Amino acid sequence: MASIELLLKNVRVVRPGAPDGVPPLGDIAVADGKVVRIAPNLPEGDTATVVDGGGKLAFPGVVDAHQHWGIYNELSADTASESRASAQGGVTTALTYMRTGQYYLNKGGSYRDFFPEVLSLSEGNAYIDYAFHLAPMSAEHIGEIPYLVEEHGVTSFKIFMFYGSHGLHGRSTSQSDFLMIPPNERYDMAHFEFVMRGVQNAREILTEYAPHLSLSLHCETAEIMTAYTKKVEQDGTLTGLRAYSASRPPHSEGLAVTIASYLAHETGLPNINLLHLSSEKALDAALRMAGAFPHVDFRREVTIGHLLADVDTAHGLGGKVNPPLRDREDVEALWRHVLAGEVDWVVSDHACCRDEMKFGADRDDIFLAKSGFGGAEYLLPGLVGEGVKRGLSLQAIARLTSANPARRYGLLNKGDLAEGYDADIALVDPDVNWTVRAADSESTQEYSPFEGFAMTSKVTDTFVRGTRVLADGEITGKPVGRYVKRGR
Repeated sequence: MASIELLLKNVRVVRPGAPDGVPPLGDIAVADGKVVRIAPNLPEGDTATVVDGGGKLAFPGVVDAHQHWGIYNELSADTASESRASAQGGVTTALTYMRTGQYYLNKGGSYRDFFPEVLSLSEGNAYIDYAFHLAPMSAEHIGEIPYLVEEHGVTSFKIFMFYGSHGLHGRSTSQSDFLMIPPNERYDMAHFEFVMRGVQNAREILTEYAPHLSLSLHCETAEIMTAYTKKVEQDGTLTGLRAYSASRPPHSEGLAVTIASYLAHETGLPNINLLHLSSEKALDAALRMAGAFPHVDFRREVTIGHLLADVDTAHGLGGKVNPPLRDREDVEALWRHVLAGEVDWVVSDHACCRDEMKFGADRDDIFLAKSGFGGAEYLLPGLVGEGVKRGLSLQAIARLTSANPARRYGLLNKGDLAEGYDADIALVDPDVNWTVRAADSESTQEYSPFEGFAMTSKVTDTFVRGTRVLADGEITGKPVGRYVKRGR
């Protein structure tokens, strides 16, 4: 048996910790799924497979820290199709959100019963590695946090702040029915506080995991959204994505960020992730809170959708998402913060929602449409193509898409191209022009808000622990993805 499983030759190795500039040419040797050597002109010798990278960029595989497998489709099928789409975007590890309640498995109850079913349904179907963030929806779930950490290696948890009086897509008439929580419990500000205390308690009793235990928040304010939705609908002058953005205004994000930050201060929880910040007001609030509470280690997330599309350029009402796509001014503001180093990672927020599920009886009514869309296919190519034009270095892109989320979320063997790390690699051709067509995606979603967008960079090959799952732009082989226990 060959001692080297894969020798990837003639690539420009992009290291997140390297100085900005043109990456050096080199070869990458892989054995037992790990990088064992990176150097120029490595001998082919005792090698099973040699791949010539043709001078392309070799990025550490993308750690897409925000996906939603199984939210609208059956989990096992969604795991297969959407992991294939992820590989098209250079993603080698997906961190996907999961909760009890309507959508996903449409079940309530304890995570001791629920989560093993999640693991069983996804096992053997993924083309990339994966892990799950979990949302404590009830008091019982809060008590299960230490068990989830130790038994399943779950190190990240989530709060959906807008579920206070909103459903996934709009007003909710019955919170307990939608969330499937006990009728004597409320998913409200007090619950958010107790979740924070529960995560902090786990950090204190499971000290070896403490650096990797964090809480993520979807920051929108239910009361503001409810009032503004009514206002927009009664006024009737705004339609489409612009109406939806106005119904969930940016200051709703800013207010929620502020509340969440003070609760983190109150509960002593230092590891807080502010998810998919979509506007200047949201980023401004996040930076103000970091200044006000320097003892809290805030991380700020932005999606590729909010960086590439706005309410006018997105293709159709399929661009409905929470928080909404915004005006071009907010898109430019997000880019300024990215370039200033004030954003920690960029994600896809991939949530495949097929046409039959996405749109209501009136396809032109934005308030009847479901929220969320796929986009992992465009994560790395979109960020390289648009980012480099704006002056974002390749090394910064590697930090934003791989190193930073891997470190935060306890993926100790991922996030870099270095000896001892998993051989997760995305090859990128930075000089190719192509047009986004939903029909070319491996996702089962038949439309894309990025339809017709011009791209100038493309992922050609993706390797997961040294196994080539995307070859010359085509998915190849069988599912090799594994569930990753984190923080160990």
